[in-house]
Amino acid sequence: MVLGTENIVLIGSILLFVSIIASKFSSKLGTPTLLLFLLVGMIFGSDGVGIQFDSPAVAQFIGMIALSIILFSGGMETRTTDIKPVAAEGITLATVGVLLTAGITGVFIYYIAQFLGVDLSFLESLLLAAIMSSTDSASVFSIFSTKKQGLKENLRPLLELESGSNDPMAYILTIVLISIFSSGEMNIGEAILKFFTQMILGALSGYLLGRLTVISINRIDLKNKSLYSILLLALVFFIFAFTDFIGGNGYLAVYIAGLVVGNNKIYNKRTLVSFFDGVAWLFQIVMFLTLGLLVNPHELVDIAIFGLIIAFIMIFISRPLAIFASLAPFRKLSLKARSYVSWVGLRGAVPIIFATYPMVEGLENADIIFNVVFFITIISLITQGTTVTWVANLLGLSTKAVEKGFDIALPDEVKAKLTELKVTEEFLVKGNTLRDINLPKDILVMMIRRGDKYIVPRGDTEIIINDILLFIKEDASDDSEYLKSLEIKRFFKGGK
Repeated sequence: MVLGTENIVLIGSILLFVSIIASKFSSKLGTPTLLLFLLVGMIFGSDGVGIQFDSPAVAQFIGMIALSIILFSGGMETRTTDIKPVAAEGITLATVGVLLTAGITGVFIYYIAQFLGVDLSFLESLLLAAIMSSTDSASVFSIFSTKKQGLKENLRPLLELESGSNDPMAYILTIVLISIFSSGEMNIGEAILKFFTQMILGALSGYLLGRLTVISINRIDLKNKSLYSILLLALVFFIFAFTDFIGGNGYLAVYIAGLVVGNNKIYNKRTLVSFFDGVAWLFQIVMFLTLGLLVNPHELVDIAIFGLIIAFIMIFISRPLAIFASLAPFRKLSLKARSYVSWVGLRGAVPIIFATYPMVEGLENADIIFNVVFFITIISLITQGTTVTWVANLLGLSTKAVEKGFDIALPDEVKAKLTELKVTEEFLVKGNTLRDINLPKDILVMMIRRGDKYIVPRGDTEIIINDILLFIKEDASDDSEYLKSLEIKRFFKGGK
């Protein structure tokens, strides 16, 4: 069956439906949702149901659009207060860590290829390693969100920062090595200049255009609120394309722009975040389905042994060596934390998309490179993706994710702030009713959640451990965390 204009909507809707149904079983099976999307694509592809899709250029374009939205959405939902303490470590991992991973892996790949009789030159080995050198933002964001995984030592923001910002380094290494194949010569100075140009222009463009986006949304005054989501989507595509046009890295630009937009007050923000979360999921599904359709599973058999050895080396040798070397100057991270960062080196859609570049350029061994990358991605998602929580528990780094009791937001024009707080034993030291809480005049308890029940509070309402209280503070100008567990003691009669 060939994809064409007459059947693409029918086939596409069926694939989306099957993928969403399959995602219901991901938590029960303990597998990453994105892996199931990839497998659905493979099942419906040439070696399964028989859908014929063999256009690396189309897959590359879909991946580019999808990654722009995924990175922007991930940036929007990341708080700068969370990543500031780990910014230096994250940037180091995203640059030095990627470079070391590519270099170490490339050397191993070359000698393994020689031993197994795989026809890859040293430069092709480096290209294969460069394509696989970054962790995948879609996989990391998705797995942490789905599993609601909490981590000690600020590891979650560190891993999200690394995965969101390390694609540019892998992209630049990939493009530089492909250009060497095309020109037949290697210019180290030109490669270094290209790297710094892409990174600096990408960062500046992302920040400045992110600020411009905030101003535009707050001042444009559209009568139809639904158009704000379309406006922001258009601006995301503009940021990516414009940055790429001036020679910067578009992936870095949209991630930084997402950080800027998400950490500033913008009109209709709640709706915009919800819209981009849904669109990001849609494009993740489409991207993984497309990549699953592109591969011919029977070809993976030929490179299975080669791929397994490389996967083993990346997971247990090159990634740990690169991470420990990169994080050596940073003393605050424990040995267990560094080990966990080494383990969560998830591969996903990004390496597969980068693997389409040699195919589009028509390089001699492009098919081998693509199949190896695809195979290793599956191994990574199965071994590392399914054990994110287990390894965190094993190393004693897992914490309980913050439980959200309410899904409520105030209109933008209301100058007040909502905060949730879970009742612990110290709440009940001076009594177990709301009357016993000596709250400031500008703070009120709006509602109580007890399990699946919602209670409208009165003064004599009894509160128990694990209740979730919804507070409203009249003045929203103070963004301090005024209801932290250490501060709540002041609100109780007799508290200091």
